[in-house]
Amino acid sequence: MDPIRILYISIAGNTRNFVEHLTRYAMAQNLKNKVLPTIEATEISEESDFADETTPYFCFVPTYLDGGNGIDTGVKELMTNVMGEYIAYHDNADQLIGVVGSGNRNFNEQYCLTARRYCEQFDAPFVADYELRGVPADESRIYNKLVARVQLLNL
Repeated sequence: MDPIRILYISIAGNTRNFVEHLTRYAMAQNLKNKVLPTIEATEISEESDFADETTPYFCFVPTYLDGGNGIDTGVKELMTNVMGEYIAYHDNADQLIGVVGSGNRNFNEQYCLTARRYCEQFDAPFVADYELRGVPADESRIYNKLVARVQLLNL
């Protein structure tokens, strides 16, 4: 199986930290069983050059909001806009096979709101979520969901 591709954005370092742990977890799984895929992760930031994505990928995105409650009083996204712009660039959305969201559960309905909005905007499934930097149990749970999605799509 080819590596699972992840594009992610990390502002406070939480998403980067989780993706790094997830990548190491995938490598350990692959060492135990060569059939299981590794992970190839790419961070998208304000400094990233936009490129045409030609292979399927998952998007990992945290939620940062400024104003509104995300439901009935609107929402103003903060800091992660470049990820949405990157996915919208040319045909990149066509390769998006799922979104993983993170955030703080204390924010109730706003928890993973950016990820849910990306799912709607780019017609992609919401695959999984984790809080802040995640915990080790999240690594195995999310890895298994990514693998299952790739297998479902026969990629």
